[in-house]
Amino acid sequence: MTPARHVTPVCGTPCWVNLMTRDLRATQDFYTTVLGWEFRPGSLGTGFSVASVQGRPVAGLAEVAPGLPVAGAWTPYFAVADADVTAARARERGGTIAVGPVRFGLGRGVMAADRDGAVFGFWEGRALPWSAGRGNAPAFLELRTRDAFDAAIFYAEIFDWASGEPGGCEVTYAYEQDTVTVRQGKNTVATLRGGGVGESPDPRVRPRWHVHFQVDDVESAIVAARAAGGTATAVAPSPGGGTESVISDPGGALFTVCTRSVLTGPMTTADQEPV
Repeated sequence: MTPARHVTPVCGTPCWVNLMTRDLRATQDFYTTVLGWEFRPGSLGTGFSVASVQGRPVAGLAEVAPGLPVAGAWTPYFAVADADVTAARARERGGTIAVGPVRFGLGRGVMAADRDGAVFGFWEGRALPWSAGRGNAPAFLELRTRDAFDAAIFYAEIFDWASGEPGGCEVTYAYEQDTVTVRQGKNTVATLRGGGVGESPDPRVRPRWHVHFQVDDVESAIVAARAAGGTATAVAPSPGGGTESVISDPGGALFTVCTRSVLTGPMTTADQEPV
């Protein structure tokens, strides 16, 4: 497989999703079975691999070093111009910086948490040309949080959403549904929904970023996930149309499989420039 050329992501937009796992090989086997992904070694060192669909990179998997108290979880990364500036903005607004900025390959990464504890990351520098919204790649990101409007203010201020810059992100509020939609041009890049409960014993409703992977048949994905050692909820209507199911892989990492939503649409990296 020919390595993908790197690109310069549009600042403020999602540029990657990554999974921390304690058993890289077993996790690769699970996602190959459920989503049909192929894997190759990544450029960030041992214990890191890149998932692809038809040769297009869609996600990263990173193996957690033994002894580190890190839970397996899917984490979205957003592109930024300066990781130090963004980290300072997050701290000033009540967020937490867990790791970084740390240099990896062609850029610097940070892992953080917002005011309600939802984990996210941001990346300064060039990145793989993420194939968002294409064949079993992330269809969209969804933040389930305590208060969607409070969260929108937090992220808008650290990522310059609604700045009016050409190619940047804008936000749309739906007060009746306690929902905020983040768009880049005509494309939805994230949805923020209120109603999360931080003390809930159910991890599906605690504040967190959910990655939605598009599949042709949700029921087939559920069957494959359960056979491969994961768990899955029953098929349910998706908030934006279509159907979905929340799946937990054998390591406990949650993600959602869904049919493409006619209302939310795919994320995009169309405005990235090859380097």
